[in-house]
Amino acid sequence: MVRLLIFFFCFLCTVSFAQFQNILISNSNSPNEVSIAINPKNTNQLIAGANLNNQYRSNDGGLTWKISALSCNTYGVYGDPVLFWDTANVAYYMHLANPPPSTAGGSWVDRIVVQKSTDAGATYPQCVGVGKNGLKVQDKPWYAVNPNDNSIHITWTQFDKYQSSSIQDSSVILYSKSINGGVNWTTPKRISKIGGNCMDNDTTVEGAVPAIGPNNEVYVAWSAVKGLQFQKSIDGGNTWLPQETLITATPGGWVYDVSGVSRCDGLPFTMCDLSNGPNRGTVYVNWSDQRTSTTDVDIFTIKSTDGGTTWSLPTRVNDDAPGKTQFMSSMCIDQVTGYVYVVFYDRRNFSGNDFTDVYMAVSKNGGASYQNYKINQTSFNPTANVFFGDYIGITAHNNVVRPIWMQLNSGKLSVYTAIINGTTLSLETIQESVIKNILAQPNPTKNEAKVSFNLKSKSSVTAQLIGQDGKIISEVLTDKTYSKGTHEVIINKDDLKLTSGLYYLVFFANKTSSYTKLVFE
Repeated sequence: MVRLLIFFFCFLCTVSFAQFQNILISNSNSPNEVSIAINPKNTNQLIAGANLNNQYRSNDGGLTWKISALSCNTYGVYGDPVLFWDTANVAYYMHLANPPPSTAGGSWVDRIVVQKSTDAGATYPQCVGVGKNGLKVQDKPWYAVNPNDNSIHITWTQFDKYQSSSIQDSSVILYSKSINGGVNWTTPKRISKIGGNCMDNDTTVEGAVPAIGPNNEVYVAWSAVKGLQFQKSIDGGNTWLPQETLITATPGGWVYDVSGVSRCDGLPFTMCDLSNGPNRGTVYVNWSDQRTSTTDVDIFTIKSTDGGTTWSLPTRVNDDAPGKTQFMSSMCIDQVTGYVYVVFYDRRNFSGNDFTDVYMAVSKNGGASYQNYKINQTSFNPTANVFFGDYIGITAHNNVVRPIWMQLNSGKLSVYTAIINGTTLSLETIQESVIKNILAQPNPTKNEAKVSFNLKSKSSVTAQLIGQDGKIISEVLTDKTYSKGTHEVIINKDDLKLTSGLYYLVFFANKTSSYTKLVFE
């Protein structure tokens, strides 16, 4: 997104840990804001990109990658990479513009640029601009490809004047489509009746992502001051509802703070199930917010089975106990199986620091529940002075799943993927938590519970008692070393001045975590 590019230039039951092969794609050119796409015609072919103009391609399912720099002599390249394939075996790299002085009438970020590749991402010679509107800023595009007719649909935010505080300047959501492989695009339509400000913050309309329905519907959700907004077209994008509708509030707004990260966004991703499975036609929206507490960001999905007329209650994607931060999620649907995949950063396994893991969640039951997997092999510690960008990504087709994320290694940003086979997720070698067999007795209890736990090996253990709001009530153990075997801690209601209700006792050891529930009557 524009604001962060400016910054860049100015400077649970027991949690399961699946060991997936991690592949370093690149650690050159400070890569961030990553996007990845798998070719549905050939799942060995993948394309990926990162700020500002990094492009990557693989012809062996993501095991090895070729790295190059994207260029567009006419309109320039200014980040916000979004990569995708159409149904004709053609690859696309979409991004923001930064026209050179030789481009007549060009100005910074004045259009969305779509570049096209017919050689599986080796070259992107076609360079088409979309949405030029004087000096107005065109930001944060995303796409959807209609498999019925190969039309391409894109949405983005237009700023009258970027970062203007004037009430005369506003931000709106625009839409355009191409029916000839990205060569020509329709005149952009405004699809948000309610605009936002131009400050690129919680009161700006931002993060519009389109999705295609089974009968050529176009669904779009985005973030705004009141929460997630929804629009739809039932005729392929030609006409739209008179006004967007509110899906759900996003407490704390779509911009929130995470320690060690310059700024995080909870912007949504919208997808529709086009598989032939039982959830065909279901529309899903994924985002993150602070509804639990300001110190406990969680990942959510919400769904509609009637084309966006009504929506379910939000489903919490991360399956850990309350109290730990998850952030910067992305979602995709395997359109063969109908499985929903969500990837996100996760701090469930650490206490008192900013160490971070990467998790992937998968739902095989239409978003009713999610199984969580730790997919990174090495935890990392981000620092606020290193720009991480606004999003990570994931792509899947016919049980071939490839996430993409950034992590910090020795002060240097790196881009990774993981080799994941969706058919064998439940059969992966599982590295379970070092803490096993947590048992609280009695439970429920009137005043005191004895909690036993078993360690698979000698470990330094931290244990925190956490309320339903995610706040830490007491750190029962702090880096206390225990030998292998069974041990016990006592939780006393009177000593901790607890009220009746539900609590979570979370244990941390060797970069793993486990928890149990405690009920005091």
